[in-house]
Amino acid sequence: MTSAARLRVAVLISGSGTNLQAIIDANANGELGIEIVGVISDRPAARGLQRAAAAGIPALPIDFKACTDRTDYDEQLEQTLDRLAPDLIVLAGYMRILRTSTVNRYRGRMLNIHPSLLPAYPGLNTYARALEADEDWHGTTVHFVTPELDAGPAILQYRVRIGTEETEAELRARVQQGEYLIYPEAIKWFAADRVEMRADTVILDGKPLAGPVVIDEQR
Repeated sequence: MTSAARLRVAVLISGSGTNLQAIIDANANGELGIEIVGVISDRPAARGLQRAAAAGIPALPIDFKACTDRTDYDEQLEQTLDRLAPDLIVLAGYMRILRTSTVNRYRGRMLNIHPSLLPAYPGLNTYARALEADEDWHGTTVHFVTPELDAGPAILQYRVRIGTEETEAELRARVQQGEYLIYPEAIKWFAADRVEMRADTVILDGKPLAGPVVIDEQR
């Protein structure tokens, strides 16, 4: 990006949009230097769409249940993204798997945040699974999106030590606080041309990362 350009960012959500709000707030505070050109949700009632509208950002529902089939939905999504012409797509609690053609079209320009220390616990119910396995650590990961579920190269992780007899709700709350820190940070790095994906490797400040940057919770 040139110094005069503002990175055009589209955000995809399915729910309450707390990560979206963290990104909106960081940008409003001058930390990111991006333009959020639209927020898309597969659920018209998603609270995140209200957050977008309140911030003056186009809120764009594509009702999955109203589509004739999955192909219809995917085509509407791609058409909406085409109109927005984003430089970066941010998945922030988006609960549908994107089709491979969409992911490949934006390869290296699509980020996701997943509530585990990937590659551990891809998929759903990560907090319960970590607790059931008696893990010492849990956390969240910002990664580039590839067609394989939650398998793209990781950029940043926030790590918390699991407490004795900690509940799933308590662990989730701690990890989510970390999400609100590291997702805006990763977007800031991308907007400043500090981070990119080359051949499934994360390049940070011109050097390949052997693993994600890890930030531990400070308590």
